Amino acid sequence: MALAACEAVGGEIDDAMGFACALEMIHTYSLIHDDLPCMDDDDLRRGRPTNHKVYGDAMATLAGDALLTDAFKVLARWPERAPAAVVLDVVAELADAAGSPGMVIGQALDILSEGQPTDQATLEYLHARKTGALFLAAVRGGGMLGGGDRRQLDALTEYGRAVGLAFQVIDDLLDVLSSTEQLGKRTHKDDAHGKATYPALMGIEKSRQFANELKQRAIASLSAFDGRAEPLRQIASFVVERSL
Repeated sequence: MALAACEAVGGEIDDAMGFACALEMIHTYSLIHDDLPCMDDDDLRRGRPTNHKVYGDAMATLAGDALLTDAFKVLARWPERAPAAVVLDVVAELADAAGSPGMVIGQALDILSEGQPTDQATLEYLHARKTGALFLAAVRGGGMLGGGDRRQLDALTEYGRAVGLAFQVIDDLLDVLSSTEQLGKRTHKDDAHGKATYPALMGIEKSRQFANELKQRAIASLSAFDGRAEPLRQIASFVVERSL
């Protein structure tokens, strides 16, 4: 998504490659820590035993710590072609997304909301941080490194928020409707843990409708972009249609 956003504003893939690598390192760290017994306690990821099941809790924790920290080293030292001031802004946005204003508070709220009544506004607030923050950082950072202007970045912001939320709605649906073999990770665990999810709040059909509305919102936000934004449009469709 970062590379596609960079190209959408007229940049080249190399302009954001270091940032994309840093994003993937942070994403992988978040999965390792999310699977830990003190978090979601999952023993399967992508069809294989999770990190802590193979190497133990301590090594899994350290692996996540290393990936998170090293991600910022990669971003800082990669020969990005953007001005240093832009790279610093991207670093700050990525830190917000991964840190206490973003993924961390989202995960904390996810834990605290288990077994508690939740309305849609609260659920959207939670997932805008736990899941959506990294989506938003990806497209905004890619756009910034590609030389996007304020109008383009505003559009990418709207796109990132819509796609990030759509991804979570579909993720909740897949947990209900798919098998462990299909997803490569344990399913039906959200309900077992009393987690706040869209199917639990809205039902399956309304959740599907909401995901489609978010897809259309994301695609519409790119109306001012030309064909270079087509990969972003396709990503929005894939995020939703992978379950329909």
